[in-house]
Amino acid sequence: MTTSPAYLDAASSEPLHPAAADALRAAAEQAYADPRRLHHAGRRARQVLDNARAVVAQCLGVRPDEVTFTPSGTHAVHLGLLGLLRGLPGATVTTSPVEHLAVRHALAWAGASVHELEVDPTGRIDASALAGRSGILALQVANHEVGTLQPVTEAAEAFDGPVFVDACAAVGRVRLPDGWSVLAGSAHKWGGPAGVGVLVVRKGTRWRQPFPGDDRIDERAVGFDNVAAAFASAAALQAVLAEREPVGDRQRALIARIREQVAVRIPDVDVVGHPDLRLPHLVTFSCLYVDGEALVTELDRR
Repeated sequence: MTTSPAYLDAASSEPLHPAAADALRAAAEQAYADPRRLHHAGRRARQVLDNARAVVAQCLGVRPDEVTFTPSGTHAVHLGLLGLLRGLPGATVTTSPVEHLAVRHALAWAGASVHELEVDPTGRIDASALAGRSGILALQVANHEVGTLQPVTEAAEAFDGPVFVDACAAVGRVRLPDGWSVLAGSAHKWGGPAGVGVLVVRKGTRWRQPFPGDDRIDERAVGFDNVAAAFASAAALQAVLAEREPVGDRQRALIARIREQVAVRIPDVDVVGHPDLRLPHLVTFSCLYVDGEALVTELDRR
């Protein structure tokens, strides 16, 4: 009797959600044309794209015209952050040392002035440290590696200026915080197809296109729209939000069991991240004195 292998790298990329797979096949057959064109096939593709944008907007609690599909979550991070820097030239960016490298690389590439906050041992900032600070705040909703949630709402209340949030690890998993101006998400982390990111720029935000212009309908978009993938991403997000509570409860219980048992059963293990204020599906522990690549390879073999 054999058992199916367990896939344990959902923090990096989720398997394609069944709702996304069905939507991808249907849209690929019907929405292949350029959504800018006025002929029948183009109008049909535009309708599918607009529907995808409306679904994502409803899921995120924003307006459809605030949503842009991008080629990846990384591109959404770069576009969102660099657009804020172009809209507020010379602004200092306040951020944390635990942000995704996409954020840090964008700031370095732009030559931005950066103020880095401290974090506690769980990877969480102290929102009160933002009192009196202004410019641009770049803060993840949750850490991609250890799952710790940041106090984004409290940080936005204390900070004077637009707030960019990297929500790639959090969309579909937890209720999003309030107070942000620009958000980046990544579809393959919620069960959508790879190669689709989501950028949300709230109305009234001082954001400007930082890259060379295009002839897209959406001024924030660059390149030909992958209509089928956008539609599938919207279908996956709608599906995971519908089942988020029961799935999240089950995952929290499993993660709590791992956090409690692994350190007891295995010597020299360090469990990291906040024990409570964290994503429901992600756990990280370090096996001391063991090579990480060798451990992953052996676990994969078994």
